Amino acid sequence: MSAPAPLSVRVLNQGRYEAETMLRNGEQLILAVVLPLLGLLALSVTPVLDAYGESRIDTAAPGILALCALSTAFTGQGIATGFDRRYGVLRFLSTTPLGRAGLIAGKVIAVLSVLAIQVVLVSAVALFIGWRPSLPGVPLALVLLVLGAVAFTALGLLVAGTVRPEATLAITNLLWILLAGVGGIILPAASLPSDMEPFVQFLPSAALGDVMRSALIDTQFNLSATLILLAWTILGSLAAVRWFKWS
Repeated sequence: MSAPAPLSVRVLNQGRYEAETMLRNGEQLILAVVLPLLGLLALSVTPVLDAYGESRIDTAAPGILALCALSTAFTGQGIATGFDRRYGVLRFLSTTPLGRAGLIAGKVIAVLSVLAIQVVLVSAVALFIGWRPSLPGVPLALVLLVLGAVAFTALGLLVAGTVRPEATLAITNLLWILLAGVGGIILPAASLPSDMEPFVQFLPSAALGDVMRSALIDTQFNLSATLILLAWTILGSLAAVRWFKWS
């Protein structure tokens, strides 16, 4: 009898399987790729962002990249996990040698894999239509984008593990619309009405949008927004561990 595969191999295989499943799902593919690209093109040809910088595409691209993390890590992974939980997939896999920690690690790997594809596609289109990011800020932006993906993965798992799959579908899609529109991820929180700004700036969407704009436009490390994003990552992870139900 052959020896079982090491845990690292099992986790990577699970991550690859989850990523392939996400990419084969037409609805998730639209959410992860088509809508961000349409948003990028729309923002580059309309005057929506004219008040926030000299170049529409330079202002739009960081927010769209942040939107990719929201789409895949929160909405896409939340919906997939919710229905896996409904059909008993999570309960079954958690009893295999993969284990619960390995299953969650596989999901994070899947999110980061799909996000990497999104970043390449969105960046290629943005560069083609004139995006000129701050090159010294690119490594920082990538690190912070990963942090944002982890934060939204934790929040997506929290929703998927505590409510019914139908409710997960409704909640994650509704929050995607709200956060994309008025959550500070594309338009800075400062651009919103004064009575909304104090609340929006503490959302993970606004924090991720701000750190991406600071890195890719101004070549700056936005400490306050990073701390907010880090706090959401920690709190979301702790809450998911505490209240996630596997069946």
